Amino acid sequence: MENSNNEVSGFLQARGQKLINGNGQEIILRGVGFGSWMLPEGYMWLFPDQGDRPRRIEKMIEDLVGVEKAEQFWEIYYDRYTAEADIRQIAANGFNSVRVPINARFLISIGEDESVSFIQKNVQRMDSVIAWCREHRLYVILDLHGATGGQTGTNIDDSENDQPELFMNERNKQITIELWRMLAERYKDEWIVAGYDLLNEPLPNWFSAYNDQVMPLYREITKAIRKVDNRHMIILEGVHWASDWSIFDEMFDDNLMLQFHKYWNNPDTESIQTYLDQRVKWNVPIFMGEGGENNKEWYAGAFRLFEDHNISWNFWTWKKMGKNNSPCSVIIPEGWQLLVDYLQVGTKPDEETAKRILWEYLHNISFEQCVYYDDVVNALFRRAPTHIPAIFYGYGGENVGYGVSDRMEGTTGFRIQDGTDIQFIESSRVKANFEHSKGEPWQPDERLCVQLLASDWVAYDFTVGAASQTSDFTIDLRVCAPKGSAKFAVTVAGHEYETMEVSLGSWQTLRLPHELQLSPGLHHIVVTVLGNSLRLEWLEVKVVND
Repeated sequence: MENSNNEVSGFLQARGQKLINGNGQEIILRGVGFGSWMLPEGYMWLFPDQGDRPRRIEKMIEDLVGVEKAEQFWEIYYDRYTAEADIRQIAANGFNSVRVPINARFLISIGEDESVSFIQKNVQRMDSVIAWCREHRLYVILDLHGATGGQTGTNIDDSENDQPELFMNERNKQITIELWRMLAERYKDEWIVAGYDLLNEPLPNWFSAYNDQVMPLYREITKAIRKVDNRHMIILEGVHWASDWSIFDEMFDDNLMLQFHKYWNNPDTESIQTYLDQRVKWNVPIFMGEGGENNKEWYAGAFRLFEDHNISWNFWTWKKMGKNNSPCSVIIPEGWQLLVDYLQVGTKPDEETAKRILWEYLHNISFEQCVYYDDVVNALFRRAPTHIPAIFYGYGGENVGYGVSDRMEGTTGFRIQDGTDIQFIESSRVKANFEHSKGEPWQPDERLCVQLLASDWVAYDFTVGAASQTSDFTIDLRVCAPKGSAKFAVTVAGHEYETMEVSLGSWQTLRLPHELQLSPGLHHIVVTVLGNSLRLEWLEVKVVND
């Protein structure tokens, strides 16, 4: 649902397992990340490994068009990639927060005397985004995505030598501590800044020898921050892509939130149970700070999972090139493959051609020129119009999200898409009776569905946005009766419709017999089998005449 001025108000605080705003109200953060802005990531430019990080992209552009035009390119890029139009649209979509990934090299310079200072034109760019977010009511999370030296030793932190040199060089640690002190000093009175995300995804498993350095560094950074700023929340990520929380040995501050990331595994409670357990153990709020890079059906399951467990979340990412699984897609410039070829095999286009391609890219990156996919946003919020795979019924547990007479243990799977590659994931999700359409191990050409017996029921949540308050809605269900004619009832927003029936045979799409008038907010659909057995593949909530 759209954010309100009351929800985004005042300094955020961690209070027990909840986030509390300046009005003393509980809040769940629902946001997007600004990937590839301050830290350009090559995969969002459709580049190969030779152009997978900022320093490599910078070198390519300088080689192609020279130093002067390269400088012009980056000035335009940083001003245009994230602008007020993006902030305005994010707020209009109903998000209440953004996560801003910072590359230390973008934000600070190191003097000959090893003093640390802000690069003024770049910190002012961040000031502008923060000011726009204040105006449009979006909390801002500052995320150190690329620390000096690199905290992951991979492309995502702009690592120079593919080593986690933050943890290999004491001077890099001191620069990082000083950077956070400077940020805290600058923004200590800025209530729209929600918190400080100290390090993004430190130390993948192959660099785990340095794991014992992470918590001491977190403590040192926090100590420096607290010397100048006692109000902003500290956000800590686990190691190995933020997924491994075994490093957490104590909560050393009274205003902390723990963060994990989730991309490819099944969106089920089992997959996040360790984080739920540690939320209770440490008595702190938890945050799914990065998730996405998948398809809209997965989003409809994963982000409802977080909502049902009262977990704040942030979608990765707002904008990238040539994809339909983020809200904004940058149109691929004509001739872009020439740049890819140059990176891969060294075939260099002439300077004029390269400039034309790059400046077309600069034209295409502004929000007004992007292709906008509102169905991605609708999937994240399960906002009508929306498509809900049947396997993603309520995550509140038995007698809340479902009711079954005979539990059936087994596995289920879900197809996820990364570009053109389709993968299959299995995970045990023992919540109801799952059966593939042939009753055998699932195959890629089969339908993944929920099988329900007589008296079984499943519940689904969806939202209606404020902009749809005058709209009527219809609901379609994709169903099959495998063992004879089946009857079922559907209840929406407390109103029970007359019994529906599906005959033995192939899959059918049935529509509820009456249009619905629904108020803005959260609504529930309950499907209950009255006789025989029913297979349910998906539900769709549609806006009439949309």
